Amino acid sequence: MTRHIIALGGGSFSQQIGISPIDRYILSLSGKQYPKIAFLPTAAGDSTTYVHKFYDSFSRADCLMSHYSIFGNNHLDIRSYLLEQDIIYVGGGNTFNMLTLWKARGVDTILRECWERGIIMCGISAGSLCWFRAGNTDSFGTMDKIECMSWLPFSNSPHYDTELTRRPNFYELIRTNQIPAGYGVDEGVALHFQDQNLFKVIAEKTEARAYWIEVKNGQVVEDTIVPEFLPQV
Repeated sequence: MTRHIIALGGGSFSQQIGISPIDRYILSLSGKQYPKIAFLPTAAGDSTTYVHKFYDSFSRADCLMSHYSIFGNNHLDIRSYLLEQDIIYVGGGNTFNMLTLWKARGVDTILRECWERGIIMCGISAGSLCWFRAGNTDSFGTMDKIECMSWLPFSNSPHYDTELTRRPNFYELIRTNQIPAGYGVDEGVALHFQDQNLFKVIAEKTEARAYWIEVKNGQVVEDTIVPEFLPQV
């Protein structure tokens, strides 16, 4: 069974009205006419505004929407609820707080089970970073290293083109071997992994890119990845 992770650098339903090309791509991966998609807004403190954006966007596509509030505990049997989904979509916000809450409630273990069973995992910003071994985040007030769930053995840096401290901090963390080589991802770009291999890079902005960053001969090297452009339908 193929396992899927789609990691978005930014954009998507959080920044536009209507369903985005990347979000349509994610829905199509289920192969179902009406896939069940669950939104986890944990990183944003279960923001009602964020939840409303999710419903407003995905109501314009053929899918069955729901969300899980970790603070409101709106699904008492979280394991059964998540295992019933076709797609789990993790929102942005504070990565450290999200991972801490997930671990305290056992959500991280349940999500791993969902992934192993073939449920499509995806997310934006914090919801992108969480699947990787490590990356950089402003969860602590300044840009710094964060250890994540390590489903993917790389590092990750979302918002690569819009937050000025991202790139130099990511370089330094990789150069000093604090985190492994990994991917910088612009707003409007998504990395699609099948199992633990990069399968495809897609974008909903023509100028947006992804990057592979590693150390070669003691120097940080950044290789540009030109994504497949997904036009607005």
